[in-house]
Amino acid sequence: MRLGLVVIVGISAVLAMPVVARKAPATRTPASIQSLLACQSITDPGQRLSCFDKAAQGLSDAMTRRDVVVVDKMQATEAKRSLFGFSVPNFSALFGGGDEQVNQIESTVAAAFENGYEGWTIKLADGSTWQQTDGATVALPPRHGDKVIVRRGTMGSYFLKLGSQPGIRAKRVG
Repeated sequence: MRLGLVVIVGISAVLAMPVVARKAPATRTPASIQSLLACQSITDPGQRLSCFDKAAQGLSDAMTRRDVVVVDKMQATEAKRSLFGFSVPNFSALFGGGDEQVNQIESTVAAAFENGYEGWTIKLADGSTWQQTDGATVALPPRHGDKVIVRRGTMGSYFLKLGSQPGIRAKRVG
């Protein structure tokens, strides 16, 4: 009885602690971009053009050396989508900032098999692989081409919905 009380008090203490999210990595504007932006403040047209030419060449050189990599919003969204389901740090500052988070993906079944643990492993057309984590019965086995929606649940869980069937809990394994 006493041990049970100690365990309950310990669990309560842990649950009462505030959850601290990992801070996004600090980002700074690269020197090659700063020098390009600094040219805007020059009022003399000739000096301004010369500054822009020099800064543009510096930026081009930095991109050639891969010191600076430009990622547009579409590429950033695709990168976030490809990481959906994995436990990764918050890269929002690297992917254009903001709190835009991918909360679900839609795809189709590329392959599926029973994994021996009374569940399914389903590979999607986007290349991700998901494994069922609950004991729920899937009425109709997944078939190639079936529509799949995977959405983010609470506390790091994910729900995989096959066609019009009820969803199952799943985790990304590949």
